[in-house]
Amino acid sequence: MSCNCENNGQQTLDQTIAKVDAIIGRIGTERNVIIPLLQALQEEFSYLPGDAIERIYEKTEIDRAQLISVSTFYSQFRHIPYGKHLIKVCTGTACHVKGATNVYDSFRRELKMDHDNITTNDQLFSIEKVACLGCCTLAPVVQIDEKIYGHVLPGKVNEVIDEFLEQEIQQQKATVKKTKSRVPGEIRLGMGSCCQASGSSDIYKELHKTSDELGIDVTIKSVGCVGVCNKVPLIDVVDEKGEITRYPNVKPEEIKEILHYHFKPGSLLKRLKNNLFNRVDTYHTDLTWNNVIWKPENERTGVINSFLSEQIHIATEGYGYLAPLNLEEYMGHGGFNALKKVVSEYRPNEVVKTVLESGLRGRGGGGFPTGKKWEMVATSTSPEKYVICNGDEGDPGAFMDRMILESYPFRVIEGMLIAGYATGANKGVFYIRAEYPLAVKRIRAALEFCREKNLLGKNIAGTNFSFDIEIFEGAGAFVCGEETALIASIEGERGFPKQRPPYPAVAGLNGLPTLVNNVETLSQLSFIINKGLNKYLKIGTDNSKGTKVFALAGKIKNGGLIEVPMGITLNQIIEDIGGGVEGGEKLKAVQIGGPSGGCIPANLCDVQVDFDAFNQMGAMMGSGGLVVLSEKDCMVDMARYFLSFTCEQSCGKCTFCRVGIRRMLDILDRLCSGNAVMEDIDKLEELAINVKKSSLCGLGKTAPNPVLTTLKYFRSEYEEHVQGLCKTGTCKDLIQYVVTDDCIGCTKCAKACPVDAIPYTPYEVHRINTETCVKCGLCIDECAFDAIKKVPIKDTVASE
Repeated sequence: MSCNCENNGQQTLDQTIAKVDAIIGRIGTERNVIIPLLQALQEEFSYLPGDAIERIYEKTEIDRAQLISVSTFYSQFRHIPYGKHLIKVCTGTACHVKGATNVYDSFRRELKMDHDNITTNDQLFSIEKVACLGCCTLAPVVQIDEKIYGHVLPGKVNEVIDEFLEQEIQQQKATVKKTKSRVPGEIRLGMGSCCQASGSSDIYKELHKTSDELGIDVTIKSVGCVGVCNKVPLIDVVDEKGEITRYPNVKPEEIKEILHYHFKPGSLLKRLKNNLFNRVDTYHTDLTWNNVIWKPENERTGVINSFLSEQIHIATEGYGYLAPLNLEEYMGHGGFNALKKVVSEYRPNEVVKTVLESGLRGRGGGGFPTGKKWEMVATSTSPEKYVICNGDEGDPGAFMDRMILESYPFRVIEGMLIAGYATGANKGVFYIRAEYPLAVKRIRAALEFCREKNLLGKNIAGTNFSFDIEIFEGAGAFVCGEETALIASIEGERGFPKQRPPYPAVAGLNGLPTLVNNVETLSQLSFIINKGLNKYLKIGTDNSKGTKVFALAGKIKNGGLIEVPMGITLNQIIEDIGGGVEGGEKLKAVQIGGPSGGCIPANLCDVQVDFDAFNQMGAMMGSGGLVVLSEKDCMVDMARYFLSFTCEQSCGKCTFCRVGIRRMLDILDRLCSGNAVMEDIDKLEELAINVKKSSLCGLGKTAPNPVLTTLKYFRSEYEEHVQGLCKTGTCKDLIQYVVTDDCIGCTKCAKACPVDAIPYTPYEVHRINTETCVKCGLCIDECAFDAIKKVPIKDTVASE
């Protein structure tokens, strides 16, 4: 028996070594490939097994110190086995304000995870919090393996688990090919990540299934992000004349009626058959009469028209009609004309001059003039240079880069090629968050299509210009959004920022001149070249030209991806595009720029979208996350949320960031738990100013912004917290739940309580056991009589 066990153990070890050797053979042995090598190992084994690590030491140049250093720095890597399925609960800004913490706790209770365990006893599920899944308009968001679920409520987590498991056991049914008649027109369906999370994949399958049943051969076209994330799944039916009929929030059961309405079934027999079946269905379910096609035009599209009315599509040119990976279609609409124009008509220095004169400023941070960056790289005499597209969108509450990469990959590639030609670079790197698998997949496919068309590689389009691009997947470190940390990551090191100068434009990747531009910045270039300087200069303000893409999320009626001209006001965005604050609540503030940005109060939201205007208010444009906060949001809690994020994401290299942010967070924890004193507020402000002044990189220098702006505009809330009051009821340590005399004893709250804190007493006024209550809010959600209230603990203590 022992002999068999030993043989089995040796066989398992041999199998592990064989798999590791194959991965090493595919990726390489050099020190700078450590991150893709670890990513491949984790994909194979689901974590980093000890035997696999030992084999790396034996077969590569990577030593123990480097591997431990890198694998423990990046959050993506796991050193312990996980369950079969991984539940990721998004804790990004929008999800945080919509109750992500309660969702996470509910999953743990439902799966009976005790204490600090993150994996169920049967090893079926593991759970973790993630900074952002990039589906902010669907908050709260949960991802199980590759499946994303939006608007997940604490009381519905069991339904999410059941739905996922049911899909797992369903057998893939074979499809039978049927004869279909070709009809003019096409159906366009948004298939971005948010669209798919809302059910667009199911609509796509239903369109194909129903067209087979009806015998209709119509073009079913997947397009990129449609922007109106709260109205997806959204389909456009385009007739033979090019006229578009738009259907938002479509359900699978409505597809048959939509197709039947717009297209004739393939044969007379099928037409008669389907007409008959539709009548029968109507008699039994009334589904036909409730179908979206019978809603008035304004009811169907009024919100969408308002959402789009103030927008200008430059970075997102091709919105709603371009298929992400159809190169022929992209070129048919002028794609790569800008590239061909610059390589045939412009000298490189003329392209740099054009970008300088356009006033284009970097869209990923503080708004540094793009042309000046290009000029620094272009003037270098080095024969080898790099262009890096920074797609490491780590800000919680931001999903602009993800949407652009998923929906307009050729546009970003064209921007990189133009930048390469202008600066004399010959190599490019896409640095993309590994948490964006669809973006990585589409960029990789788009690069291959470009190579096939000689738009990438040697002697592009028959010229002397040669440029190639590779993809590098980030491993989960917010600090790698800073360009020197990003470069260190590509080189196989921890993402530590470096002191500047020298700037990457002088000595960047592998010590060579390197241009680092954001996704959105690169996507603006083809418009500038194709449409001309004059047209671009007419858009925006004196100091901020062009457009800005925002992720509009939070307490907003109509959230989504928007592209607006610089100079529009925040109020215009919130009211005219977003439809105002949801639920009839009042606007309290707008949090802009993520952890590096700040909170702008409602009374100042007439400010224009402008780099300098935001900076003067203590905020910054940042990557473009725009989270709307209502009167029910606590500003002290928001400051603590962002600071806890930056504290966790700090690389720890400099003392002011590593220690200063930690001390600031300690004070905010005391404020939110009712243990602070008035002097703590002044101490918090002093620390914030010093951290801002003295930190090494942009993460530390901007981390205090959420604290400083909330202190500036909402100081009274900090003072209330010192007194033990959180008037919004957000800070759990300062409130408790009580049942009023309006209770009729219906027991709904008792049934909903996940910890049995409410005794089951029918027809009696219920009571809540405050010792057991976890303050999840499910009882409030269930109560139809508004009989459960959040009250300050100090008030209940005083009354006793």
